[in-house]
Amino acid sequence: MALLHRLIGRAARLYWHVRRPRTLGVRAIVLDPQDRIALVRHSYIDHWYLPGGGVKKGEGFGVALLRELREEVALTDVRVERVLGVYHSRKEAKDDHIVIFVVRTAQEQAAGLRRADLLEIEEAGWFPLDALPDVSAATARRIAEYRAGAMGLGEW
Repeated sequence: MALLHRLIGRAARLYWHVRRPRTLGVRAIVLDPQDRIALVRHSYIDHWYLPGGGVKKGEGFGVALLRELREEVALTDVRVERVLGVYHSRKEAKDDHIVIFVVRTAQEQAAGLRRADLLEIEEAGWFPLDALPDVSAATARRIAEYRAGAMGLGEW
């Protein structure tokens, strides 16, 4: 199944290279009461990432964020603290704009984090901010900005 997702991902990147679409996305720095961060590992790319995804047509950023957290890591009772930043990415030949939110979970959800989307998400887990797994470069930059108390803007 992971091989199929990787092939679909490659086909999507080829399509984006030809079409060069403008996309909108959301991701979240999700923290539990112990200040651990939620990260996901997708079936179609390497490294760990902040949970999130695309904003659908007609959908607001907040609604998309809540949908993605529900779909990827089964979190439903969250509180948005702030927007960390708005970023622009030209990777994968897309014109992608990503809004990163800082989110807190409710106490009862902090004990476990489960993968809601068993096809897209291979693993999901809580990690101390000073003991991160192999995260993507952009994920590492977003976490560093959060830890520094900075508001991020600019390139992904």
